[in-house]
Amino acid sequence: MRKVHFLSLVGAVLLAACTGGGQKSTETKETQSMFTGAKGEVKIMTLDPGHFHAALVQKSMYEQVDPVVYVFAPEGPDVEGHLNRINGFNTRAENPTSWDEKVFKGDDFFEKMLTEKPGNVMVVSGSNAKKTEYILKTIEAGINVLADKPMVITPDQYPQLEQAFKVAEEKGVLLYDIMTERHEVTTILQRELSKIPEVFGSLQVGTEEEPAITKESVHHFFKYVSGSALKRPAWFFDVAQQGEGIVDVNTHLVDLIQWEAFPEVILKKEDVEIVSGKRWTTDLTPEMFNKVTALEDYPEYLQKDIEDGILKVYSNGEINYKLKGIHAKASVIWNYQAPEGAGDTHYSIMRGSMCNLIIKQGEEEGYKPTLYIEAVIDEGLETFAGGLDKAINQDLDVMYPGIRLEKLGDKMWKVNIPDKYKVGHEAHFGQVTEKYLRYLKWGRLPEWEVPNMIVKYYTTTEGMKAAMK
Repeated sequence: MRKVHFLSLVGAVLLAACTGGGQKSTETKETQSMFTGAKGEVKIMTLDPGHFHAALVQKSMYEQVDPVVYVFAPEGPDVEGHLNRINGFNTRAENPTSWDEKVFKGDDFFEKMLTEKPGNVMVVSGSNAKKTEYILKTIEAGINVLADKPMVITPDQYPQLEQAFKVAEEKGVLLYDIMTERHEVTTILQRELSKIPEVFGSLQVGTEEEPAITKESVHHFFKYVSGSALKRPAWFFDVAQQGEGIVDVNTHLVDLIQWEAFPEVILKKEDVEIVSGKRWTTDLTPEMFNKVTALEDYPEYLQKDIEDGILKVYSNGEINYKLKGIHAKASVIWNYQAPEGAGDTHYSIMRGSMCNLIIKQGEEEGYKPTLYIEAVIDEGLETFAGGLDKAINQDLDVMYPGIRLEKLGDKMWKVNIPDKYKVGHEAHFGQVTEKYLRYLKWGRLPEWEVPNMIVKYYTTTEGMKAAMK
């Protein structure tokens, strides 16, 4: 489908390594910005940090960000857990941070933030029930927003998000969501290889049964973060507050499908056709719920989801859809706990006319993302192999020095990637934040980012509609 000459890759490869692509158009346009890149000019306000992702934005320091961070939240364990994580970063032995948290706690925390406005960037990662409303009102107040996914969890709220983007443009502020998975090294290499016609050919159209692109993510309720067992708030298991899996984690997968299949292409809602959607529950016993929340009883708001003492969480979902005519599938699965030595996993395949680009993260891979190339041609294999060798060992080596191609069989290869590039999920939050800081300095996002965020959330909420039928 996409014909991008290989020579165009070489010129862009260093930029993509740092940013994931898309900034080139930003840099070449004259923009006006309230930010200059000066030390400490970005002043963060953290709103109701109920999810640990809010803390991960502050796992590192940034010269452009003032170390004083203003936290606005209701009283309770969520904000205390957040502050404990920040304190952990500040007191760690290796490369400690020096954040100074100024905290306001009270029922009117949101109104207080909008009235006092001690900062110019709001970071939000917590209960998603009111997140879309928070985003819109913050944008209306002329404050930039860096939001954890998802920015919307129901079809009814979707128009609010569209309005938020419209107001952001009018007021000259930036609304951006934290898409960490664009910084995962195997995903970046999968994307770059798909842009080389001599290796990938063209993206297949696919079918509903065998989509051209499939993304599947497996997560676990009980897990370790920064070396400690994660304690999740009870509301995380209430889909009215957290959102169902089909509109939550699936946000990442739909984003990657757009980002890889149509890099830097401006998409519109009319490009999306939902074929089907489905949803199903993960069942938790009282003992499981206690282990992950430290609560002895289910809160009242979860009673609606309990059958015979078992909590049924609609955390799993799948969307089968077409994007500009290309069949794609995004699915998310939540288990209670990973097997020993395992963790969250990702599976992805892009089907090309010459090869399939496959990411696996199973037991065979030591539960680490691994990129495979599977030739689907019978003739010209020697020429294909030569082109693939050049692409990995020479051209893409500019992006990631030291990556090497390993032949596994007549039609199968693996990309060996040095460990130094496998920085992990938590480090990706800092990478996204650094990218956002550059956008603030430039005064705008790449021209494709806003329309494609709008399309992304249209896809997840329309997929939700289909699954509910």
